[in-house]
Amino acid sequence: MSTLYDVPAPAKINLFLHVVGRRPDGYHLLQTVFRFIGLYDYLNFDRRTDGRIVCESPVPGLAHEDDLVVRAARALQQATGTHYGAQINYQKNIPSGGGLGGGSSDAATTLIALNRLWGTGLSRSELMRLALPLGADVPVFIFGQPAFAEGIGEILHPVSVPERAYVVVQPTQFVPTGGIFSSPDLTRDTFCVTITVFTDWQASVEQKNAVSDLKNQQSVYFGQNDLQPVVFGKYPVVEEANRFIQGLGANPRMTGSGSCLFVEFVTLDEAKAFQQKIVGTIARCQTDNATAVNKTWACPGLLNHPLYDWLHS
Repeated sequence: MSTLYDVPAPAKINLFLHVVGRRPDGYHLLQTVFRFIGLYDYLNFDRRTDGRIVCESPVPGLAHEDDLVVRAARALQQATGTHYGAQINYQKNIPSGGGLGGGSSDAATTLIALNRLWGTGLSRSELMRLALPLGADVPVFIFGQPAFAEGIGEILHPVSVPERAYVVVQPTQFVPTGGIFSSPDLTRDTFCVTITVFTDWQASVEQKNAVSDLKNQQSVYFGQNDLQPVVFGKYPVVEEANRFIQGLGANPRMTGSGSCLFVEFVTLDEAKAFQQKIVGTIARCQTDNATAVNKTWACPGLLNHPLYDWLHS
């Protein structure tokens, strides 16, 4: 095997995101649940025998040395001593600056795919350790399961999540992560919860859903995203997009550090119907804040990462 084409890198959403403290080195302590969704970047890999990493990035202005895909490939080379290199190109569908983890997912898929293509044989846990210096979100994509995360996001516990679908809304404003976490308006003292608090809450919601008609019900979310009010204060277009979705009768939540919002549905058909409602309303220009929405996707929630079986634990 010398090539791997159309290798998927899924987006993630944070079902909730609590900032519970800050370490002396400035990193924030978090609690969150990561879930993968069916919105993908796709990467192509050709094995090289000269040891070079050559990457054709689709991101305008991104220097070769700064590309997480390149950094991931070189990290695997250095850790294993392989003499192989790679020719890499990839297609971006996950928007940057949206809180969907696209760059982290691309890096994780690169590690998983090249571990396979180069025959380096690292285990899941070994790749996760290699991934952490690349970014706090990279290990969860190698972990490969919905996860309750703590620490800076690197302490991961598998968690069961129900089958759900999501409409993801990208506002017309980019949100850089650094400015949100450094904001003096960010609260950093949300009360810590245990994983059982989340799973017990989820079980109670599922029990109520089992005896009720789920059609067109409002989504009920656990906790909150502590970064959301900071983003809304600094980036009014994101808040406008949120109000637009609320005006259509839905209950959106921001993922990660923004700017993308999501709405949860029980079925993909319901998600697609709501997406069409958004598109139709924008086309008719029925509200002033409709211009705050750039793009939308209707996506299934994934029960596992599509490359989960490519690694052994």
